[in-house]
Amino acid sequence: MMTFQEKMEQYAELTVHVGLNVQKGQIILINTTTDTVEFTRLVVKKAYEAGAKRVHVNYADPVHTRDHYELAPDEAFNEYPEWSVVQRDEIIKTGGSFLWIDAEDPDLLTGIPTKRLSDSQKSAGKALENYRQAVGSDKIAWSIIAIPSKKWAEKVFPDLESDQQIEALWNAIFKTVRIGEGDAVQKWTDHVEHLETRAAQLNEKRFAKLHYTAPGTDLTISLPEKHLWLTGAAKTPQGNSFIANMPTEEVYTVPAKYGVEGFVRNTKPLVYQGNIIDDFTLTFEKGKIVKAEAGVGQELLDEMIQSDEGAAYLGEVALVPHESPISDANILFYNTLFDENASNHLAIGDSYPTCYEGARDLERTQLESIGLNTSIVHEDFMIGSGEMSIDGIYEDGSSEPVFRNGNWAF
Repeated sequence: MMTFQEKMEQYAELTVHVGLNVQKGQIILINTTTDTVEFTRLVVKKAYEAGAKRVHVNYADPVHTRDHYELAPDEAFNEYPEWSVVQRDEIIKTGGSFLWIDAEDPDLLTGIPTKRLSDSQKSAGKALENYRQAVGSDKIAWSIIAIPSKKWAEKVFPDLESDQQIEALWNAIFKTVRIGEGDAVQKWTDHVEHLETRAAQLNEKRFAKLHYTAPGTDLTISLPEKHLWLTGAAKTPQGNSFIANMPTEEVYTVPAKYGVEGFVRNTKPLVYQGNIIDDFTLTFEKGKIVKAEAGVGQELLDEMIQSDEGAAYLGEVALVPHESPISDANILFYNTLFDENASNHLAIGDSYPTCYEGARDLERTQLESIGLNTSIVHEDFMIGSGEMSIDGIYEDGSSEPVFRNGNWAF
């Protein structure tokens, strides 16, 4: 049986060689928090051993972050530091890669005025447009992983003793990324092949629409004629593979911006800007959210949808079977990286041009002209359950089951 340290080492190896697939001479930028120092050091070492030329780490202290949102003047949230923009643009220009190591407290910014959160989101979104375009079109390699923090572990496992919470979350994360039971790299290779097979099946179908039904949900989503189903395994224009999210269980595509009709209810909480939004239903007409009702976080949900014109439309459609490793663990992670990979989900806001044939290199204004949504936000929310059915509708109006009782029907 592997020791905890051996699992940590393997997770760092997996992050560097599979998640980012670090290339010789690359510059790597890691964004993380001070809760991850020990693990981040392992990743930095592995990256240099893989041939990285330089590895930068931006550490954010959660205490400092909270102080900023509580105490900074209002104008601070309408600005975004130029040096941070320049730093990311340099990574893009030199063909480097980005890594996020998440350990955030889901309740970090609870109680902060909604306007501050919204203003901060808007200013960052506008300033980082070049960066968002590079990431959204896979022009550079990028990956998101997570490790436990004390506050996060307390949220996920409130019934355990304090000294058991971190260990429980570590074990849960290791399981989701296939560490601890043999060769993790080979397991990921096999897993990606399985996801690619699913994506290929859907691409062969060429559905014109998807119709979702479940308790609280009756939603029809039109798909562009040139839509492509993809997986979390991507490639840069140079052909270097990487895994954008670890874990990943999804196949996903892009909706037609104005082709969404009906209503949908969430099945897991959405953690947004250090706050929780839950028990919400969104109603769509001609693609746009015309009504949003939440039991928890109504004000923040409204602000998110009003971030810009595109924030009231969908940018992603993702399919995840209810019977999957993360869902079967029956753990609510309060972290979208994990919870979205336990459930069918949609994303409000920006779309991925890679999901539309020939759109990868288009400018953002050109994406709008072919019916793809653009926005400064991209927020996944979970809608799947064991009671969900999805039908694929062909151009001639005939249909075929895609999901039944939350799982693949073919």
